[in-house]
This record gives sequence, C-alpha cells and structure tokens, in this order.
Amino acid sequence: MKKLKKAIAIKYDKGYEAPLVTAAGIGYIADEILRKAEESNVAIVKNEELANLLSNVDVGSEIPVELYDAIAKVIAYVMDIDALMKKQ
Repeated sequence: MKKLKKAIAIKYDKGYEAPLVTAAGIGYIADEILRKAEESNVAIVKNEELANLLSNVDVGSEIPVELYDAIAKVIAYVMDIDALMKKQ
C-alpha cells in the first residue's frame, strides 16, 4: 500500500510561548502546503516521524512539550540555512 504524503506547517516568532501548527494535511492538501511553502521561499524539512507526530496536533494549537526538542532542532537548522543564504 502506498503511503500518503503528509505536510505540516509550523510558525514560531519571538514572543510565542511555543511554535504553532499553522497547516496540516495529507495527499493533495500536503502537496498544496508544500507548493505554497516553495512559492514563499519557506524552508522545507523532511522528517516523516515528526510529521506523523505533528499531524495529531490541531491547526492553530501550540506544539506539545514532548516535541519541543525535535522542533528546536528544526528551527535551529532553518536559522542556519537562512544565515548561510544571507551571506551569499
């Protein structure tokens, strides 16, 4: 059986207590989330396990404490990539 693609969008700004899930979907909706991210030059991090866990969080909700470490690593990675892109 073919796995359906999942995509979860998160947002974190200074002042937030925790990152928020801003979009989630599977199949066609996941494709649209990824398309919008690409159009907006938003970093895409592929992590199937994390996507599976985040797909259980309601859109508009903060991520659960249990996922802080994993999300912190994703945010740090994206910040590093952003810094490298600005140097070019």
